[in-house]
Amino acid sequence: GHTFISSMSSLSVPPPQCLLQPYTVPQRYLFGPGPSNVPPRISTAGAQPMLGHLHAETVEIMDHIKSGVQYAFQTQNRMTLAVSGPGHAAMECAIFNSVEPGESVLIAVNGIWGERAADMAERIGAKVNTIVTSAGSYFTNDEIEQGLAKYKPVLFFLTHGESSTGVLHPIDGIGELCHKYDCLFLVDSVAALGGTPICMDKQDIDILYTGSQKVLNAPPGTAPISFNERACYKIFNRKTKPVSYFLDLNWLANYWGCDGKPVRSYHHTGPVTGFYSLREGLAILAETGLENSWKQHKDVAEYFHMGLEKMGLKLFVKDKKARLPTVTTIVAPPGYEWREITSYIMKNHNIEISGGLGPSVGMVLRVGLMGCNSTKIHVDMILQSLADALKHCHKSKV
Repeated sequence: GHTFISSMSSLSVPPPQCLLQPYTVPQRYLFGPGPSNVPPRISTAGAQPMLGHLHAETVEIMDHIKSGVQYAFQTQNRMTLAVSGPGHAAMECAIFNSVEPGESVLIAVNGIWGERAADMAERIGAKVNTIVTSAGSYFTNDEIEQGLAKYKPVLFFLTHGESSTGVLHPIDGIGELCHKYDCLFLVDSVAALGGTPICMDKQDIDILYTGSQKVLNAPPGTAPISFNERACYKIFNRKTKPVSYFLDLNWLANYWGCDGKPVRSYHHTGPVTGFYSLREGLAILAETGLENSWKQHKDVAEYFHMGLEKMGLKLFVKDKKARLPTVTTIVAPPGYEWREITSYIMKNHNIEISGGLGPSVGMVLRVGLMGCNSTKIHVDMILQSLADALKHCHKSKV
């Protein structure tokens, strides 16, 4: 009878052949700028049974996440949660809630993340002003203060870990400057958080966010974010509704139990199993200890940088203290086609490293060592694979 049914089927699109056989995902070392490898403990956590998105246990897991993020961010902010989406969702959540149409914002652009933040702010009708510096550099507090005085923004955006250029931006003193000019200080720490010191409350940061798939080693799809009282005051006294319903902090605050209301109402279905994974990533960070994690990333990065220099490779960020320990940028080796190097390493060593992004395209190779991937054993593997690629890839005589 089977053939009779299929020949009589009135469906014009048949079952796709590609879905009728199993698909096996390869094991691979993810040493690009993210996502990073997910350790078995986090995979196991994410494979636990599904729960309803407002079941008592799910709410308990969300509360654990909130405490874990408060620890990771070093904040006591009540308005601390995880956005259902990758780092970009947290970026839009921060900008869409804190800025109204027609308001002035100031964005520090020293790589792709400042460019993206400017694009997002422009889309909601903000007056976007930028201070710009070349890929591989950062801003002095004086340059930032000049911008604040000139543009009188309601919000200043800064990237802590600029993963496109490998720059770690200094944070000290900037929050204080923003508040002197009655401006909120927003920091993107997607690529840096957990791998290098940042303390939200001590450093006067009003809004801070990160992603799940970098140092936290969880799958992409959840993005921790926190707002202090000053940020909340502005957000909850808006004249207009935020442009996004999905990212509206009024709703998210209730979903995450940050608004003091006894009942959490239905806003959207969060990535429940993503929450299990994020909780586990935060649990590992809590067990390791923030200071230990910061030291580990610093030591491994320095070991890596020494090894690169021994091989005759150059680091893109000249200023040692401005090097991001989680994502290293190597000057693309002269005479080689960078794509050939990354392909060779993928094919022969099963290792992902990446080329540049945005302003750094064609200029650098980027290597990420985050969370469980930040080890000297991994550094040795990468150095060996780079040496092998330089020996075998085509080098032009020019």
